[in-house]
Order: sequence, then C-alpha cells, then structure tokens
Amino acid sequence: MRECSRLSRRAVLGLTAAALPVSMTTPAAAESTVIGGERLAGTGVQVRGASGLPEKLTARSWLIADCESGEVLASFDAHRRLPPASTLKMLFADTVLKKFDRTERYTVKDADVADVPLGSSLVGIKPGITYTVEQLWQGVFLRSGNDAVHVLSHMNGGIAETVAEMQAKAQDLQALDTHVVSPDGFDHPGQISSAYDLTLFARHGLKDADFRGYCGTKTADFPAGGKKTFQIQNTDRLLTGAWGLKAYDGLIGVKNGYTSHAGNTFTGAATRGGRTLLVTVMHPATGSNAVYEQTAALLDWGFGRGRSAQAVGLLVDPLSEGGAKASPAPTGNAAQAAGKSASGSGGPSAGRVAEGAGLTALLVAAGTAMVVKRRRRRAAAVAASEEAAEVMETAEAGGRHRR
Repeated sequence: MRECSRLSRRAVLGLTAAALPVSMTTPAAAESTVIGGERLAGTGVQVRGASGLPEKLTARSWLIADCESGEVLASFDAHRRLPPASTLKMLFADTVLKKFDRTERYTVKDADVADVPLGSSLVGIKPGITYTVEQLWQGVFLRSGNDAVHVLSHMNGGIAETVAEMQAKAQDLQALDTHVVSPDGFDHPGQISSAYDLTLFARHGLKDADFRGYCGTKTADFPAGGKKTFQIQNTDRLLTGAWGLKAYDGLIGVKNGYTSHAGNTFTGAATRGGRTLLVTVMHPATGSNAVYEQTAALLDWGFGRGRSAQAVGLLVDPLSEGGAKASPAPTGNAAQAAGKSASGSGGPSAGRVAEGAGLTALLVAAGTAMVVKRRRRRAAAVAASEEAAEVMETAEAGGRHRR
C-alpha cells in the first residue's frame, strides 16, 4: 500500500477557514477551531456531495476517511467519547513499538503478568519463557493479548510510565477525546476515546512498516516452552474470514476490540485501486459480527458512491510533525448546537475552500488592528474620566459599567 501522506498546510487552512462564515473568521474564531473541523463537532450524520450511505448503521459512532489525504468522507458523532476496548492498543503500539528491536529477547518474570486484569484476552504468555519482541507484538496484534501488553509495558518502565507516555502521545497526535487509564484497553472508569481519535491512531501507525506488518498478519507460531509452539490466529474477522464472515478484499488491518462494557469496536483499513480508506465503528446495537459488517458496508460505500464525497473534516497531523494546534470538540449542549449549525449549512463551496487561507490571513490582520485601535480609545477615555472622578463619581461609575 502507499504510505499515508499529509495534506498541505494550505489545504488545511483553507478547509478550516471555509468551515466558518467569512464574517466570523476572526482571531478568536480561528483559535477555537475544533480538531478536524467544525462539522465533526456536530451530532448526527455528516456527509456532503455523495449519497447512498449504508442503511442500518446502528453504531453509536463511526467515521470513514481517506488515509492518504486525511479527508473525512462521512461520519456520525465522530467525537463522541466512548470506551475503546482493545482498539486502544493501537495507541499503545504508536507509543512503544519503536522502543525495542524486534529481535530483542526477553525472559518473562512473574511480576510482568501479575497485574493483568481478570477476564482479559490472553495470548498465553508464561513466566520463565523467553520471547522475542516480535513475538510479543504478535501476541498484542493477533490475539489482543493483555498479557503481552503488560510484558512490553514492564519492559518500558512499568504500567504507570507507559500510561503517561500514551497520554502524551495522544496529546501530540491531537487525539483530545482520549483519556488513558490502562495500556491494554481493558474496562476502567474514565478510559475513553472516540471514532475520530481511533482513526488518528490507525493512520499514524500504518505509516510504520512494523505496525502494518503486525496488524496484517493472519497467523503465527507462538512459543509454548522448550521447542514447542502453538499457532495463533488474528481475531480480526474481516482479515481472516472467520465466524461466518468473508475476508474483506483488500483489507490490511487494523485492530478490533470487545469488552462487556464497551461492546464491539473496530478500526479497519483497506486498499483498492491504489486508494486506502480507514473506517472506525464503535458500539453497534447488536450482534458480534455487526461491527465488521458495518465496517465492510462503509468501505464498500467509500470505494463506490463515496468517491464523489467532499470532505466534511480532516484527520489532523501530529503537533511534532507540524500539525496546527486546535481545540477539543465541545460536548453536551454545545455539541448539539454545533451539529444543528453544521448539518444545515451544506458545507463550504470549492471556491471558499480555495480562498480560505488567504481570507484567514487578511481578516486576522484586520481584526488585530481593530483590537489595537479599540484599546487605545478605551485608554484615552479612562484617562479623561479619571480627571472628572471627584465631581462625577456616581455618573462615572455608571459609565464604567456600560463600557
């Protein structure tokens, strides 16, 4: 597959400016731009320029984007904060994967797996057995093994250190809906993410050859002690074609997850005709296969009718790679208000996208000059009023109140 590249900064600025009415593009408005664009802060379906979205999409949140350009083609409650389950392991990989060479060997100690939560998914790691780092990552990606995550976390300095690094990585990726409590994605109070953030994690990870290789591996032999091994299979049903599903043509990964609290979550990527699409689906209403079926339906739409879709938002770049800093999406009533405004606007025209960056610069300069003039006038008025303070104390107090 082609590596996911980035939109130019000019395109990002153009889309950001075009998402707001020209009369409102002031310095204050620019500073409050929501991560990915204002439309993604809204509730409900966001799509523009294409029809025929799949019916019976029961997920509480979903998003489809072009991996190379970062353009979001359609979404539903993209910034809704929900438990991510094991899809959070993508962020774990984004954070820790490059710390250790894949050929490095490590002998597991009892303490490395003593803190794995009860009820976790496991690959079957045993204390006293020596594993390569490659085998540990196969345990993470193929079997979603929390035991493998904990071993790698202890190699990385411990659970607390790894959680702190993951949170810092999320901040750098501008995944501001995400709060990390554990590195494995297991249910913990306050551990949340969003369809938007999970898609950011996948896009960032797929730029790395090792990440792509692990998430696209269907089976591997895993150590059982001595010279014995056993085979592990990837739990991504669209990759392997398990549980009554057919393998999705062109699928290259990425990560699935399930807990009784989070329900089913999945971020998938597929390439067809030289184009790679990313889809994240969170918490479908019913059925263990629903998350895969709805992902496949959105991918089909993206490769078909969705080709004419115009961007309703963008997957932003990491701050460390020059990404422009934006603000977290609003929640509650603020998000609902944004959704009504964005959904009814019909989106920016192509002309406004092209003009956006230039208009932003001009209006920022004009707005700054206006603010300076107003401050100078206010200072002069205050000086004059102070000279008359002794004889007009009451009136002056009212005048200050009105300013």
